[in-house]
Amino acid sequence: MTKLLQTEVEKRRIFGIISHPDAGKTTLTEKFLLHGGAIREAGSVKARKNSKFAKSDWMEIEKQRGISVTSSVMQFEYDKKIVSIMDTPGHSDFGEDTYRILTAVDSAIMVIDAAKGIESQTKKLFQVCRMRGIPIFTFINKMDRQARDPLELMEELEEVLGIPSVAVTWPAGSGQQFEGVYDRVNETFHCFKNDRLMIDLGEEGLANDQLASTINNEMYDTLVDEVDLLDGAGNAYDEELIAKGELTPVFFGSALVDFGITPLLEHYLNLSPSPTPRESNKGQIEPAQEFFSGFVFKIQANMNPNHRDRIAFVRICTGKFDRGMEVVLTRTGKKMKLSQSTQFMADERETVNEAFAGDVIGLYDSGNYQIGDTITNGDPTLQYEALPTFAPELFLKVFTKNALKSKQFQKGVEQLAQEGAIQVYKTEYNEIILGAIGQLQFEVFEHRLKGEYGVDILKDAANFQVAKWVKVTEISEVKKLTDSRTVLVYDRWENPVLLFANDFVYERFVQKNDGVITLVDSPQLLKD
Repeated sequence: MTKLLQTEVEKRRIFGIISHPDAGKTTLTEKFLLHGGAIREAGSVKARKNSKFAKSDWMEIEKQRGISVTSSVMQFEYDKKIVSIMDTPGHSDFGEDTYRILTAVDSAIMVIDAAKGIESQTKKLFQVCRMRGIPIFTFINKMDRQARDPLELMEELEEVLGIPSVAVTWPAGSGQQFEGVYDRVNETFHCFKNDRLMIDLGEEGLANDQLASTINNEMYDTLVDEVDLLDGAGNAYDEELIAKGELTPVFFGSALVDFGITPLLEHYLNLSPSPTPRESNKGQIEPAQEFFSGFVFKIQANMNPNHRDRIAFVRICTGKFDRGMEVVLTRTGKKMKLSQSTQFMADERETVNEAFAGDVIGLYDSGNYQIGDTITNGDPTLQYEALPTFAPELFLKVFTKNALKSKQFQKGVEQLAQEGAIQVYKTEYNEIILGAIGQLQFEVFEHRLKGEYGVDILKDAANFQVAKWVKVTEISEVKKLTDSRTVLVYDRWENPVLLFANDFVYERFVQKNDGVITLVDSPQLLKD
């Protein structure tokens, strides 16, 4: 069994794709799936005038707006490897969902627009990956359009992100003068024109006569000069540093026209790690072990609107999953039988009977799971490291327009809160206040409540900017200190939370009540 497990684990690759909005992340995901035979025709996120939508953008609002606002999980097989892709929300308003996704992956592909370079959201997400120490592969996209100088882009990677880089493929020209990319490791040249011809350069390298006579003379001379510069002054190709996340390999191409994707995918599979050990309350847990364990990193309601279902996404960390197996939910000690299990192609799914460490499966959930839960058939006290939670920055009061739909309203609010896409608070009078990182989360909440639960809502401004959690034992004292600018509410786990009108009000409250009231930034910190 251990040898089978080891073999299966080594086949697995699981990565997230990160980028600033509109850099081409979802389009790149589509092309990966196309190469893996998972779909027959890739749908660009721009193609909105017909019925061809991006496979990973399955939610109706994503199809309407041409953006990714939810994370998708997709799996395909390529070159005897089982590859799982996490297509994360590009919009910064959904950063919390993205951060949680990045805790479930073993590597990341960072997509950069060749004309714009490194943008704000890319920088934030890169820092999350860097903190985790996972390998980061860089794909500089849209080379078929006019692009910035590639040497400048490489320099920006090192200066802005602070990570050394090495060019694995290198472009010859861009825009209308784009001739293709040179694979410096495999000594091949992939022609963008000339029917996508691949020239095997052999020992001659760029001095190859076929290459010199195939591509534009000016672009050829520039390519030779730039590669000479890279060879002399660039960082050395070092697979060990790449594996440690201390050197990012860089690739050039265009996701939209499916160019440069094959070299990226093949080098990625060669250089990226199979499932890595996970941190837990028992120390690091190696993946190729006999017992099964995994953690819930995402919950999604209504992926199938006809069934009003709820799916818990589980990253398998150790062992083998068998459908029907019995596990313990370690947070509650409750025994669960995992009989309804699926694997995904965005919103499409099929029943999965077995899976291994490094796979992502979906479990039908009737309300038992929470984000961050650990399940196992091994040590019932095992708990994988907690997932990040963020205090909201925007608040909104919401009511149902139609009192007869209050039941659907409550159910919708509860289920969407359990997904972690929005935070929900209740006052002592049972009023609903939503908390979010960005405005778009409110818009998606309203859209989904209407589309999935048939509920129209009324909105009212909630003039708060700061949320802090307090200890239950201090509630009686806290109630004496509230006013119109400091309000006591409860989160969906019934933890008491104080909402403050702004930072000034919060700071004055702390000064007045230092040593009397304990305020923390997340409910997890109440347990410390």
